[in-house]
Amino acid sequence: MTSTVAPHVELVEMRGIVKRFGDFTALHGVDLVVAEHEIHALLGENGAGKSTLMNILYGLYRPDGGTIRLAGQDAAIHSPRDAIARGIGMIHQHFMLIPPLTVAENVVLGDERSGPVLSRHALAARVRELEERFHIGVDPDAKVEDLPLGLQQRVEILKVLYRGSELLIFDEPTAVLTPQEVDELFTIVRTLRDEGKVVIFITHKLREVFAVTDRITVLRAGRNAGELVTKATSPSEIARLMVGRELRQVQARTPVTASGAVLEIRGLEARSDRGATALQGIDLTVNAGEILGVAGVGGNGQSELAECVLGLREPTAGSIVIGGADIAHDDPKRTRERGVAYVPEDRRTEGLVLAFTVADNFILGKQDRPPFSTRGVLDDDAIRTNGDRLAKEFDVRPPNARAIVANLSGGNQQKVVLGRELSERPTLIVVSQPTRGLDIGSTEYVWERLLEQRARGCGVLLVSSELDEIRALSDRIAVMFEGRLVATLAAADATEERLGLLMAGHAEAALA
Repeated sequence: MTSTVAPHVELVEMRGIVKRFGDFTALHGVDLVVAEHEIHALLGENGAGKSTLMNILYGLYRPDGGTIRLAGQDAAIHSPRDAIARGIGMIHQHFMLIPPLTVAENVVLGDERSGPVLSRHALAARVRELEERFHIGVDPDAKVEDLPLGLQQRVEILKVLYRGSELLIFDEPTAVLTPQEVDELFTIVRTLRDEGKVVIFITHKLREVFAVTDRITVLRAGRNAGELVTKATSPSEIARLMVGRELRQVQARTPVTASGAVLEIRGLEARSDRGATALQGIDLTVNAGEILGVAGVGGNGQSELAECVLGLREPTAGSIVIGGADIAHDDPKRTRERGVAYVPEDRRTEGLVLAFTVADNFILGKQDRPPFSTRGVLDDDAIRTNGDRLAKEFDVRPPNARAIVANLSGGNQQKVVLGRELSERPTLIVVSQPTRGLDIGSTEYVWERLLEQRARGCGVLLVSSELDEIRALSDRIAVMFEGRLVATLAAADATEERLGLLMAGHAEAALA
């Protein structure tokens, strides 16, 4: 359905926006209308045109057609400088900060209104004034490199507020945040609205839309798919507009039939890259045909746990048993030869070689053995044939094994990683943050593939900061806090409230 727009004053009117990149048309006459005093969600799958549309509003791209009006006046925006001058600020998904500088120095960097000589005291005072008005807590004198990601994002928000922005564009703002940091961000966003600011919130996470927004514009394949009032719609309706069909529900699963452990960890300890204690006496078991979810706020040892299992991090104590053998001190190659697959947290830097083709990425880790290599010489025909088969089997779009992986959307890049790892029919899959940054259609695909592996008897160790994902897929859920396993629950007993308490270190929640 399309809901009637509330009779607010229209601050932003983008009409008939067209944008082409060579022969490819990214936006086909898109409209976006944003009213004063609202948080407006811009929704769509990866590649739907959300960021392209906002990059036009912010002056990073110039449209090939259409008009832009701000507060009822025609607006020619040719650069970010023009956008900033008109009160538009953008908080990018990947932060644009100078780590060695302080918070206050980052806030004023690039703004010449303070003159060539900056008073450290005056800067800190101005930043504190903004913090108090908008309830954005961060130390002006702290160095950015010492701040967690949630606080770094607050610095980005302070930057645009310092420049007097009345319209703030958040581009996928929760992609790198923990659940607690997401809640804190939403509090800040609501305060911005209450103080008279207008917010455009680019996302593909439906839960966030209902938590914080007033109205919604949905894009699909570079076109308008619908405009909705948040409180008058439903997740299923938004999902249908985004992907053009009804989403399939996660199928009910039969209980796990005990068929032996594929992974047994006892007394595992390890240190972080900085030498601090990262894992403290971890005991856990993953059974064949089971998904064991590992929940926790980022930085509590989940990444180190996955790295130890894969042989990417050397434990300082404990055992990791797979197939009857302790592999705690094996290298990654030997671990993979034991039937262990890995879907890493960062697919772009850890899972793929972006400059390689789809076909080449499908054989990473097995490029030195037949049929892809003979006596150290790669067999291009075998690589291409394998690439064509897996691209079709795992629905990579476009289904072109010769395509460069860097040019694919995030969802299709993840399909390449899944295709490479799952095609080996592993006995254990270690998968970390498998749907981070993916739209709902791609998320559905990843979930289905993991459940298929469970159904065929594979064990899955799932590390995720998305509680919805953990609860939807897991048979049991292990919660980590400060490098310790504080509880392991049956999925049926793991309410969101209970998990949240455990993730914050309240072990007594396990007894509730």
